[in-house]
Amino acid sequence: MKILQVIDMFSPSAGGSADVASRLSQALSRRGHEVTIFTSNYRLEQGYTKTLPGVKVYAAHNYLSPGGKPLLMPGILTTSKRELRDFDIIHLHNYPTIPNIMVHRYARQYHIPYVLQAHGSLATYFQKGTLKRVYDRLRGQEILKDAAKVIAVAPAEAETYRSMGVAGDKIEIIPNGVDASEFESLPPRGEFRKKHGLQNQKVIFYLGRIHATKGLHLLAGAFAALLREKGDARLIIAGPDDGYLTELKKLIKRLQIEEKTLFTGPLYGQDKIQAIVDADVFVMPSAYEIFGIAVLEACVCGTPVIVTDRCGIAPEITGDMGQVIGYDESALQGALLKALAAPPPDEASKEKGRQALLARFSWQKLAVEIENIYRGIVAGKESRKPA
Repeated sequence: MKILQVIDMFSPSAGGSADVASRLSQALSRRGHEVTIFTSNYRLEQGYTKTLPGVKVYAAHNYLSPGGKPLLMPGILTTSKRELRDFDIIHLHNYPTIPNIMVHRYARQYHIPYVLQAHGSLATYFQKGTLKRVYDRLRGQEILKDAAKVIAVAPAEAETYRSMGVAGDKIEIIPNGVDASEFESLPPRGEFRKKHGLQNQKVIFYLGRIHATKGLHLLAGAFAALLREKGDARLIIAGPDDGYLTELKKLIKRLQIEEKTLFTGPLYGQDKIQAIVDADVFVMPSAYEIFGIAVLEACVCGTPVIVTDRCGIAPEITGDMGQVIGYDESALQGALLKALAAPPPDEASKEKGRQALLARFSWQKLAVEIENIYRGIVAGKESRKPA
């Protein structure tokens, strides 16, 4: 099949949706499909596109980006008009985006079916609320209505689709995943600690965008309280700034925990895996997290996790994998104390759990599930053609 993936921002700093588009495109290309990505050049890292052998990436120039979102990229409109009729299926990533409006126009005109995967962007949160409601009324509802299928990563997101009028038989639940090849051979423990002088200390690790919805103020407060009982603990915060870094650093200074907190910036590839392996506990304290790929990666590495019950992946955290807590600072403090006091996980159990997670959440498996959705849609389109 000739498959088009559409996403407004395509870089690691864009968060989980870009990671999904990248991993899925790689897996589909390896399965013999012709995959193309339409995106903008906003925050695009050229090295990121080079990790996609066999995948074509068209990055239209973006001329305007209010609030850190690409808004004006006419190249996607002209390229869609010229090339969209050549594709068998289109996969739109995220919901309220300008590329989706542009591609939807010609997908409908050329009768090319498409799948929409919202990645949590259906919900109205904080300052985006008014703009999103306007988008819903002007184009969003139409884009949802015309989709052949929509993909939710968890049952909670499926319910959000239903609340917006999407019929249940159009909704497919496919979780996010990991590239199993990256986790087949984990690095030895200690590399990250040695690099940052963390020997003989308890390491609490957060990995993700530094954004107001991630609950990092709870983590900072819980960590400050924890230090009164566990003075040998260190808090490591890794990830790109998404508008909250300055405020978070002010909070950390006010709490007087600067010397115990390390900001590494974004971590990718082996650097990321080394950090996860070396952590005593991985924390995702989000106020809203539709899934949580980084949590899954920590579980695959055998690192105990703490997540709030507002994370979509929370129902998957069972047994020795970690703890699910309410969105509460004192609850997080207690969970941290419990995690740091617990004995290290048994290696045999870790390996068994790791293999089970890889079997269930590898992109190699998930890509086949999404490919089957595509095939069903394309076959249905062909069967409706007049004889």
